[in-house]
Amino acid sequence: MAVAKPGVRPVIPHFSSGPCPKRPGWSLQALTDALLGRSHRAKAGRAKLKRAIDLTREVLEVPADYRIGIVPASDTGAVEMALWSLLGARPVTMLAWESFGEGWVTDVVKQLKLKDTTVLRADYGALPDLSKVDFSNDVVFTWNGTTSGVRVPDGEWISADRAGLTICDATSAAFAQRLDWAKLDVVTFSWQKALGGEAAHGMLVLSPRAVERLESYTPPWPLPKIFRMTKGGKLNEGLFEGETINTPSMLCVEDYLDALQWAKAVGGLDALIARADANTKILAGWVERTPWIDFLAKDPRTRSNTSVCLRFTDAAVAALPIEAQGAFAKNVASLLEKEGAAYDIAYYRDAPPGLRIWCGATVEPADVEALLPWLEWAFASAKEALPKAA
Repeated sequence: MAVAKPGVRPVIPHFSSGPCPKRPGWSLQALTDALLGRSHRAKAGRAKLKRAIDLTREVLEVPADYRIGIVPASDTGAVEMALWSLLGARPVTMLAWESFGEGWVTDVVKQLKLKDTTVLRADYGALPDLSKVDFSNDVVFTWNGTTSGVRVPDGEWISADRAGLTICDATSAAFAQRLDWAKLDVVTFSWQKALGGEAAHGMLVLSPRAVERLESYTPPWPLPKIFRMTKGGKLNEGLFEGETINTPSMLCVEDYLDALQWAKAVGGLDALIARADANTKILAGWVERTPWIDFLAKDPRTRSNTSVCLRFTDAAVAALPIEAQGAFAKNVASLLEKEGAAYDIAYYRDAPPGLRIWCGATVEPADVEALLPWLEWAFASAKEALPKAA
């Protein structure tokens, strides 16, 4: 039986897990002070970039002795700068429980070809056994698995007296989850995630231990220009004061500044985390009372409060071949997009079929509430369209 369409749509139906929705109230007018047609190396340009670094430190509560740099190629560029520049001095442990973690495994094992590498894996929905991590090694991991909705619950599992470095891809965790800076030596993220900034720019945060590695170790492979962080064996301090390696978009810089200023105005990191938690709580309450859906993350302690991944538990859908389950999930997402009720909420291409709904701080709770009846409608409509059993 057909379900009637809900009467109210989300005001902002943007629930993509990247690029993510803009902050509430955003408009192009927020960018009128952008330094367009000017050099990013001019005094005014450097001041804008330095302001972005300083506000990042303030909002994320980054320790004063950690360096923060704006780097090319989004979070991917920031992670690969770290991998190519820092690894090789020690054995490496890689943690992978979703597609981006697996991508970093490919970089280290197949591209850098580091032989002394241990890979600890888990299926989608779970974490690897963190007690097996050897912190005499360098350790590479994602804080929040963007394509699985599974995050590490905290930094307690990381050794405080580790000999190796911890390299953390935090791109869908920063600004929504509290990072344990004392346990992290390299942290990366991008502007287009939790604060809804524009794409192509990455952030690289280095602890004093990471800087010491850069200044004491030279990898045996060539480093492209955009990966180089040292000059004459010393850290290029200018990179962490706004002197970027390549040309950034000053329009995107202005947009990031606007997002950071909004974050500060609403109450900083605690408020951003609270907003993401509140959105996820709304969605979790609906999942609890809805028999045909569940979280992909099995342990509630590891469930993401940003990239919330869901799987269909309905018997008729679960009985479909995996390709048909994927087509079903995409149909649900397509129906919602056609109605202007939700954009870009299909599962990531490498993940189990289902839905992925962004609940980060730039999403308004009222829009999550308004989405729920539309999810009911889209599921019922997609199920009605399934071939009937003979």
